[in-house]
Amino acid sequence: MDSVRVGRVIRALRIHRGWRQLDLAGRVRVSQSLIARVERGGAGRVTVDTLERVAAALDARLVVRVDWQGEAADRLLDADHAALVEEVLSILRGAGWECLPEVTFAAPGERGSIDVLAWHAASATLLVVEVKSVVPDVQGTISTFDRKLRHADSVARAGGWRPARVAALLVIGESRTSRRRVEAHASTFAARFPDRGRTTRRFLARPADTPALRGLWFLSARTRTTIRHRVAKRRTTA
Repeated sequence: MDSVRVGRVIRALRIHRGWRQLDLAGRVRVSQSLIARVERGGAGRVTVDTLERVAAALDARLVVRVDWQGEAADRLLDADHAALVEEVLSILRGAGWECLPEVTFAAPGERGSIDVLAWHAASATLLVVEVKSVVPDVQGTISTFDRKLRHADSVARAGGWRPARVAALLVIGESRTSRRRVEAHASTFAARFPDRGRTTRRFLARPADTPALRGLWFLSARTRTTIRHRVAKRRTTA
């Protein structure tokens, strides 16, 4: 993170809005001295969560990037992401869902890829799954998922599926860091993804008997998880 540039941008955005340091501090609920420290290039001595709140108050977004051996870090993250996607596909298919990975879409001004698009024919339920091995940017994660949800119905219908409802599941790689990240923004995640582990498993197993999911699920690609779905048994007569 370039602390000097962060401070310069924060200061420029604040002045652009006509705010004093005290005005910005009040909106973020921090001290004026902290804002002054950031603007002087001291962002490195402030927590990332606080910097994100400062940026959000200015309708901006903080991006922190870690590079390692050129593009090796990206390849490592891609491997973790791919493993999580495979785990999700295995779980859903085992529960009777038809799944398509990496479904691309294109609309005027918007392009993207849905990690997993799943279909449950018996309940006409479409499930849109966003997979994150880590949570680097809370607002970016949610806004990206919202964009994919907007296009999911039309993408499904183009492929022959006719959903009566659309469900959403955000899968995050299991780690202490990820859980702390979500906990730090608990109200935001609770509002957008109120359903958690037990509710998620119940929905995946029996979507016809469960309201449309808005779920957040911590999942490890190293631990095999199964979802049992009920199959009606035929009675035999003597």
